[in-house]
Amino acid sequence: MTTPTPSAERPPPAAHSLLAAALRYAANGWPVFLLGRSKRPVALCATCETARRDKTPHDPQACACLTCHGFYAATTDPNRLTAMVAAVPRGLLAIRTGSPSGLVAVDVDTGHGGMASLRDLIAQGVTPPTRYVRTGSGGLHLYYRHPGRPVPCDQSTRLGPGIDVRADGGYVVAPPSRHPVTGIPYLWADEGAPVMDMAPALVAACVAEIRRPAPVRPAGQPMTPRSGGAISHPDLLMSALVARIRSAPDGRRRVTLYGCARGAALIVAAGHLTSTDAYDALVSACDAAGWPWAKSTPNAIRDGFAAEGVTL
Repeated sequence: MTTPTPSAERPPPAAHSLLAAALRYAANGWPVFLLGRSKRPVALCATCETARRDKTPHDPQACACLTCHGFYAATTDPNRLTAMVAAVPRGLLAIRTGSPSGLVAVDVDTGHGGMASLRDLIAQGVTPPTRYVRTGSGGLHLYYRHPGRPVPCDQSTRLGPGIDVRADGGYVVAPPSRHPVTGIPYLWADEGAPVMDMAPALVAACVAEIRRPAPVRPAGQPMTPRSGGAISHPDLLMSALVARIRSAPDGRRRVTLYGCARGAALIVAAGHLTSTDAYDALVSACDAAGWPWAKSTPNAIRDGFAAEGVTL
């Protein structure tokens, strides 16, 4: 299987600090990988793309490629990290969260009421002091030790408005990456501080079952109960949905996208994925398939989410 090879050109100065940070994180036991400049995973290499197109069985976790399959490419191997940074020298550094790294990141978005929610959580003893990052958008990433039981990713449903959780099945952009919009670097606010255990109240809030109201259906239409239920392999299910989008024929694109959005919403409802990440994955699949952008694209996704009681 082919992998990206380091460029023969001299890497930009930023790549040196990126690699140094990646090696420090790896030394901590935190698997690291590279994102593109837009905070999205790097595109698949030709070999993996062919396997996807031909629907050849392909395990992303076992894939030997440097940058394919997003956080599945995360590693603590110094040699692979060196090659990875050389292959994507202007990318964003990311840490895989959840059990692989032993980390849970509480993401505070100041633009959506995150600081007010954080103040409430601090007052309640839910988010004790720990090592944290100031993000390039002005927010915060609070790093905690993973509790050893599954912690799903979440967007503003468990801890309050503007507070996301990045844990199992997720990742977080790490210093010294620069925010793709503001150009401001992510910075450790307390480089020497330890990563603390999650407070029991934080663990309880993060793993609590979220019961969403049943979706409203048009009058006369039978109500079929839907639930996220237990999804054994949410990553494989999401990959299958993405593959359906990429292989959808002309004339069936919107109906395919709507159906895939409903499937993705079930993954969100089960707590395996945030609605924003699911939306981004569906849009990225449309882009990769060369679909012309139209207003119907986001509408089809929102409609599919709404049919399962999930909102963006």
